[in-house]
Amino acid sequence: MNGRVDDPVEDLVEEFDDGDDDRESPDDGDQDGESEPLRKRDRTAALEREGEVAADFLERLLDIADLDGDIDVDVDGDRAAVAIVDSDEGRVPRRLVGPDGKVLEALQELARMAVHAATGERSRLMLDVAGFRAERKRTVVAQAREVIAAVKESDQPGRLEPMSAFERKVVHDEVLACGLHSESEGAEPRRYVVISPRD
Repeated sequence: MNGRVDDPVEDLVEEFDDGDDDRESPDDGDQDGESEPLRKRDRTAALEREGEVAADFLERLLDIADLDGDIDVDVDGDRAAVAIVDSDEGRVPRRLVGPDGKVLEALQELARMAVHAATGERSRLMLDVAGFRAERKRTVVAQAREVIAAVKESDQPGRLEPMSAFERKVVHDEVLACGLHSESEGAEPRRYVVISPRD
């Protein structure tokens, strides 16, 4: 007996590490005369690979936990987007989201670790479960627009409730599109966004 307690999640992450330490870093330069469309295709292919690695990891995790759910993979802007959605066999258990998305955040971090183990690259993939993030994004955009309108009307700063990093990014994007200024303040897990008029 080796005294080691097997952790199926750790074993899964380790299994995705192919042991190749001679990986090359992506080249941002144009030394090889690569055209911009070719680099964009290469980047898209790398993001699709991230999504596939994460999907394989999550499918195995769902199988181990005997949970229903299908995995959708896409590329959303500059990151891989992976979603666990309801399957023909049943609904995705909402406990995979957890209170305030905490379980979802943990699953996303595990998926990112699996991608890093397999590719050697840091992943920014975004995971959604049962449409939670998509719905939360709609809610956050609506809240941001209310504060933006108030800031424009009063010419005074306004702030939103504490949010996750994902939600703060949604707010910052919305504020930028409206021509105002925003910044995150406070300490985790109570960081929030302050929206200000442009100087």
